[in-house]
Amino acid sequence: MSKIALGNESLVGSLTPSNKKSYKVTNRIQEGKKPLYAVVFNFLDSRFFNVFVTAGGNKITLYNCLEDGAISALQSYSDEDKEESFYTVSWACGVKGNPFVAAGGVKGIIRVIDVNNETIHKSLVGHGDSVNEIRTQPLKPQLVITASKDESVRLWNVETGICILIFAGAGGHRYEVLSVDFHPTEIYRFASCGMDTTIKIWSMKEFWTYVEKSYTWKDDPSKFPTKFVQFPVFTASVHTNYVDCNRWFGDFILSKSVDNEILLWEPQLKENSPGEGTSDVLQRYPVPMSDIWFIKFSCDFQLSSLAIGNQEGKIYVWDLKSCPPVLITKLSHNQSKCVIRQTAMSIDGSTILAACEDGTIWRWDVITK
Repeated sequence: MSKIALGNESLVGSLTPSNKKSYKVTNRIQEGKKPLYAVVFNFLDSRFFNVFVTAGGNKITLYNCLEDGAISALQSYSDEDKEESFYTVSWACGVKGNPFVAAGGVKGIIRVIDVNNETIHKSLVGHGDSVNEIRTQPLKPQLVITASKDESVRLWNVETGICILIFAGAGGHRYEVLSVDFHPTEIYRFASCGMDTTIKIWSMKEFWTYVEKSYTWKDDPSKFPTKFVQFPVFTASVHTNYVDCNRWFGDFILSKSVDNEILLWEPQLKENSPGEGTSDVLQRYPVPMSDIWFIKFSCDFQLSSLAIGNQEGKIYVWDLKSCPPVLITKLSHNQSKCVIRQTAMSIDGSTILAACEDGTIWRWDVITK
């Protein structure tokens, strides 16, 4: 277990906005009555940078962000199981570059939708409980990791439908896993966090032959020699409560718990003793009124800014390139009063979307001077 390095005071951001960027509401869509838990732009394929997907109830919906604030619905998928409630969705790719959307939720089944054909490409069955988050490996977008209530993280190949690795066991999470994220440049590495208050860093390096085998496996996917990985390379306790969102920021990690703030910290791994090391909290980004779990933040592609909603329907946009932290702006509208479960920033950060508990999607666009 990592220890918090003492003697280094972390820098806390001021809640006085710099207003170096301003945004205005350009659209609001009432998608349905069910809460929306996820909204994600496509960062994998430059043809679809303006396309986003939402998840809520038993529905997955794809939209296009048009000029002047307009949003057009492209396609919608309703799960055959009316009891399904999707909590998470991620863009992925087939080996030929065809766009996929992978969604999961309360039923624990991951539906991989082939966007071009509007068909289900695969249904990934294996988790013993609900799926809380799906993330795609940006360098190999056929690979997704899934965080589950069953205390495990699984690595899948969405092209072949194979479960390659299961991260659980002696060194694994002790409660629901709430969030996962691949390292941006080290293809073998990812981070996971959850209700047990820990953030764990895992390595797939010694199991990479299994990943390669998953592309060429011709037999039944259930016969694949799925490998259990029981020990992470690092476990950090930088929070004292549920950790529901973690994202890599270079070799640093941004993570949030239910304490009205996001932390930026550095995991310092000890080379010769796996699992050991220290965690140095560098910066703190306050987010008032966000002390319930399952509120997720998002960043633009360059990781220059971060957007997070709260319980009151407000959005805080933080500058990730400044030290100490600078609040770029706070977005509020008199009709946005509901919990924002997730935000999505467009590739350049010029558009911010909010997925809300009341089934609405809000669109904010930067005001160009």
